[in-house]
Amino acid sequence: MTQEPISSLEAHFSDLTDQRGPNIEHLFFDIIVIAILGTICGADGWVEIEQFGHQKHEWLRQYLLLPNGIPSHDTFGRVFSQIDPEEFQACFMNWVKALQEVTQGQVIGIDGKQLRGSQDQQNGKRAIYMVSAWAEKNHLVLGQRKVAEKSNEITAIPELLRLLEIKGCIVTIDAIGTQTKIAKQIVEAECDYLLAVKHNQGKLYQDLEMLFSYDQQRGFQETPYDYAKEVKKGHGRIDIRECWATSDPEYLASVRSAQKWTGLQSLVMIIRRRIIDGEETIKTRFYISSLPENAQQILQATRQHWSIENCLHWVLDVAFNEDRSRVRKDHAPANLAVLRHMAVNLLKQETSAKGGIKAKRLQAGWNEDYLLKVLSGG
Repeated sequence: MTQEPISSLEAHFSDLTDQRGPNIEHLFFDIIVIAILGTICGADGWVEIEQFGHQKHEWLRQYLLLPNGIPSHDTFGRVFSQIDPEEFQACFMNWVKALQEVTQGQVIGIDGKQLRGSQDQQNGKRAIYMVSAWAEKNHLVLGQRKVAEKSNEITAIPELLRLLEIKGCIVTIDAIGTQTKIAKQIVEAECDYLLAVKHNQGKLYQDLEMLFSYDQQRGFQETPYDYAKEVKKGHGRIDIRECWATSDPEYLASVRSAQKWTGLQSLVMIIRRRIIDGEETIKTRFYISSLPENAQQILQATRQHWSIENCLHWVLDVAFNEDRSRVRKDHAPANLAVLRHMAVNLLKQETSAKGGIKAKRLQAGWNEDYLLKVLSGG
């Protein structure tokens, strides 16, 4: 067995600041590694991480010093409640960069998720929100940022973007991130943006709705649009997506706030029709983008944005029981979220085993050789 996977963790997490006092029984790095390995292997909280440690005690001694055995669940909880989450997230992001290079041109979805179980009504603590960046093609969490209390995602998204190295990628964000400063920041990072526009964008939404509805009534026969259509059938339903995009200067000039949006090149409307058992539902969405009027590319990017919901948020809830976690003390919820993101990244990169993430977690817990394979990035 090689020690390289553990050495890789040490290279990126050994400089993390230990907030404990001088009288300590367990080595800080031992605690970090056991928590990471336990989370990969199916542990969803501090008690289970301690149990994992005891079950794997002899095996862990090949890689860790463990001068006083396995730490208690109280020790795990106390240590992770004290770790500076921003420092822990920075270590995580440096580790991600070493794990795999981000593929240029891919969609980077930015979205927030509430950790519902972190709410502590008795002490007046709201559930925390984590904003994450998801690389759709690489299937990697690139980074995350906890939304500050009494704030929202608008403040966390720019902070997260500042930390990312995603030159040449397409950043997609739901309507809460459709802000002129965020668009400017994305362009200055040498990326493109595709931003959803909803009613919260007042005049911008009104302008797009009026522009597209006027041309829609005329069947888009006399207008300079690029057009694309996708039809998917399966599981008893039909999904039809149609996209109209324009970069025509006159149309861009008709948007009252156009000059405020750095790099704005195209206006977009997407209509989605879903037919289930003969019943049809129709949804219309509007977007602005720094991409040129390539309807097929834009249509694909909007669909890939939701990979963050299907491949990350859904996995965190189903395979990691994130919403049911009752870890609430101080920084522990945000730091446990980082541990889950590490586990997701490693388990997604390992492709030799069959089954979903939950099955891979079980295999890692059963098979130590497979655990090392996961830990080495596949």
